Amino acid sequence: MGDAEVIQIDTRARAASSSTAARKQAGRARCRATTSTGRPCRNNAVDGNDYCRVHGGETSSAEVVPAPSPPAGASNPIEGFIDWLGDFARRRLSGQYPIDDFGYDPELAREVLVPLMQPLYEHYFRVRTLWVNRIPADGPALLVGNHSGTVALDAVMMQHAVATEHPERRTVRNIGANLVFGLPILGPLARKAGNAVACDEDAYELLRRGELVGVFPEGFKGVGKGWSERYRLQRFGRGGFIEVALRARVPIIPVAIVGAEESYPMIANSGFLAKALGLPYFPITPTWPLLGPLGAIPLPARWIIEFGEPIPMDDYPEDAADDKMLVFELADTIRDTVQQMLLKNLKVRGGTFF
Repeated sequence: MGDAEVIQIDTRARAASSSTAARKQAGRARCRATTSTGRPCRNNAVDGNDYCRVHGGETSSAEVVPAPSPPAGASNPIEGFIDWLGDFARRRLSGQYPIDDFGYDPELAREVLVPLMQPLYEHYFRVRTLWVNRIPADGPALLVGNHSGTVALDAVMMQHAVATEHPERRTVRNIGANLVFGLPILGPLARKAGNAVACDEDAYELLRRGELVGVFPEGFKGVGKGWSERYRLQRFGRGGFIEVALRARVPIIPVAIVGAEESYPMIANSGFLAKALGLPYFPITPTWPLLGPLGAIPLPARWIIEFGEPIPMDDYPEDAADDKMLVFELADTIRDTVQQMLLKNLKVRGGTFF
């Protein structure tokens, strides 16, 4: 899969509007959804709807109903699972499953990816989640977390925590760099899990739809920092996430994640290999690349994920996002909040592995 393309929401909307109008003059309009490969759907839209039957045209909106659970009347769990698996396979092979215009596949995410991740979350990392109920039951919010641990496993664990432990089992739409979406296998899976390319326009659109959006302002500087810098937050960029929250008038929820640093402890960075491979860094851990593929297995550190008190952004003037000094001060305040949460939870956790 090639590099993920950042598509401007407003440009896409104008293009879709003009092309749809032209097609309506000639016949039926095309579906406005995006397929799992990131390409526009070529099916015709259902009359009176912007989407085809595959992408939700049979309902009043593009929102999808999750796949049904195994039949309750099955004689035993194995038969129930086989019946569910057969139904699931038929839907996938026939294309009768929904997907939104960001590539999010709720059926695959909820019915497959979440259960697959549960043993890693519950038994391997033994994640302890604190105050997940501080996330609102509905409506948009911006979750701002620290980033560490060589790979973006912390973003996955945070997403899983909300999907399984929040009272409403909400989905976090994490914002990631282009590099992530250009990776084979992982890139398409990231989209199907609900993640999107780091782009202000996409973030605004997701928030407008009432979604939870996860951001990690440290970026590669955070996830690629060495062992000596563990749990020391890097600069929170230029405060772009603050501008998004101010303009969208949505609360910010600080998130502190303990455990990723020890799961993939980065003891060195090979600048030569990073440059040769076109990567921001090339991590060297106690097991990677020494043990080859086995070195990619994370160490079983104990994790704590804490969600802080929501910080409202709708009390500021409408033009507050244009005040660079205010944006910098708010970004620094959020960073300090997450840093203090990290230091506290390091003490709470006790032993790293036991």
